[in-house]
Amino acid sequence: MADFDKLKDAMGDLEEDDVLEMLEKVMEDGGSQAGEAMKACQEGMNIVGERFASQEYFVSDLIFSGELMTEAMDIIRPALLSQSSEKVGKMILCTVEGDLHDIGKNIVKAMLEASGFDVVDMGIDVPAAEIVKKAKEEGIHIIGLSGVLTLAIDSMKATIEAFKEAGLREDVKIVIGGAPVTDKVCELVGADAWAINPADTIRTCREWSGSAA
Repeated sequence: MADFDKLKDAMGDLEEDDVLEMLEKVMEDGGSQAGEAMKACQEGMNIVGERFASQEYFVSDLIFSGELMTEAMDIIRPALLSQSSEKVGKMILCTVEGDLHDIGKNIVKAMLEASGFDVVDMGIDVPAAEIVKKAKEEGIHIIGLSGVLTLAIDSMKATIEAFKEAGLREDVKIVIGGAPVTDKVCELVGADAWAINPADTIRTCREWSGSAA
């Protein structure tokens, strides 16, 4: 039986070797406890966020934590995907135009997929017109927009305006996330919701898909 409190603390302490070793052990039986491991890693990331907010951690620590979480998800993703037989919906996820950051987006993607979503990852620096085009072509009604830079706010707003101009705004639900995003930013850009962490994103998207957990 894995010690998930220890895993949470190791993630929070940014102990890379300990985190990866524990996750490898979780996968020894095929990953029957991969879901619990993912939750522990996420709780550890919450600790990182708290320490960053209190200035105990710096930007470099925040970047490293994202890289570590990506490594962690790579290890347990096969088990998470095999356990997720329930498909709850299809959605678009991308980093908006002008922003090249993808660590947070990739973590959210992995966790959405583990929760049963078919995620169309459009990558980074994606123009509004391309997002609208993809949504229209594939009949996708849930859109996730990510950004780390302050300029991402303007790009998020432009993307939502593009959906309005295409006559599709009423057909989609849009959630935004990333460092500059707040309740006020959500209202400013005209999004339907905003998320401060992957769990919020998953909960919101599942509610929109009619598959709230």
